[in-house]
Amino acid sequence: MKTIPFSFILDILYQLSPVVKPMFGCHAVYVGEKIFLILRNGKAHPESNGIWVATRQEHHESLKKEIPSLISISVLSGGKGETNWQMISSGDDDFETAAIKICNMVLSDDKRIGNIPKKKK
Repeated sequence: MKTIPFSFILDILYQLSPVVKPMFGCHAVYVGEKIFLILRNGKAHPESNGIWVATRQEHHESLKKEIPSLISISVLSGGKGETNWQMISSGDDDFETAAIKICNMVLSDDKRIGNIPKKKK
């Protein structure tokens, strides 16, 4: 597996025993059966590099009040609007601050973050 980008995230979440799984050329961060984050730093679609946050659209407004730099991941919607996933862009000036804030939300079991993926048939 290639090097995990933004590995400081795993240091912060260490006490939860996160598991990293390869996913679409990225690195998905799970705790138990729940996916919380995807860490991406690829050559294709550099505008999608950063930390992807598993959430749902009903939580976007409240999350963006706490982390204004969250944006939808355009590559997932073909540039056509909101996706359930939100992203902290690796190019943002406040990238590390926002990333740490997201990690602290995961550590405090914030119900707005994390989804249990649908089972494969």
